[in-house]
Amino acid sequence: MTELPDYYSILGIGRDAGRQEISRAYRALMRSHHPDMDGGLAYGDTGTTGDAPAGKGNSARGDELLSIMQAFNVLHDPVRRAEYDRKLAAEAPTIIPVRKVHSHGGPSGPPIRVTPVRWESGPWS
Repeated sequence: MTELPDYYSILGIGRDAGRQEISRAYRALMRSHHPDMDGGLAYGDTGTTGDAPAGKGNSARGDELLSIMQAFNVLHDPVRRAEYDRKLAAEAPTIIPVRKVHSHGGPSGPPIRVTPVRWESGPWS
């Protein structure tokens, strides 16, 4: 089974965020990660005049931009978000809290016996 990306952490929002908060986070990230806002450097530009191949200069930044757009696409639509949350909950391990009780020394009494239930007759029956 493939591991789902955490779209909430990509956008930097909580799981209870509303549509308006999702849109604000998306727009802020797009402004900070957009290639036109980086001093005029495009995806293929490296800022040098060397023999850098086109398209290889900023692939990590491009992948990050695509993951931001994908996160917004899923979380902004209520139907897709509900499906994503269901998949995320199904993938998360179930944690069952267990409390360990330490004895304070000495015998703790007779062990518990589990036997079949015998129904008694009485005024309540």
